[in-house]
Amino acid sequence: MPRGDKSAYTDKQKRKAEHIEEGYEDRGVSHDEAERRAWATVNKESGGGKKSGSGRGKKESHESSRKGGRKGGSSQTSSDRSAAARKGWETRRRNGNASR
Repeated sequence: MPRGDKSAYTDKQKRKAEHIEEGYEDRGVSHDEAERRAWATVNKESGGGKKSGSGRGKKESHESSRKGGRKGGSSQTSSDRSAAARKGWETRRRNGNASR
């Protein structure tokens, strides 16, 4: 089986990867990068393609899906963050709490 062949995955895993990929593309990630990230997420959650045999299954962890939406930096721009810091400093200076 060549690298990148998805025949060893279940239909559910393929649907999940497609859904994750669409989410990344909606956020502006390129198609190739979104596909790569989607399959990496599916592999991390389910341990790769389907495996036959009794007792081979493991419980799926959805931690990587949950983390995806929160990952990244602050939603504030650097200029907003600087303005907030200046405003806080002015307030502390005015109120006599400048020793922080």
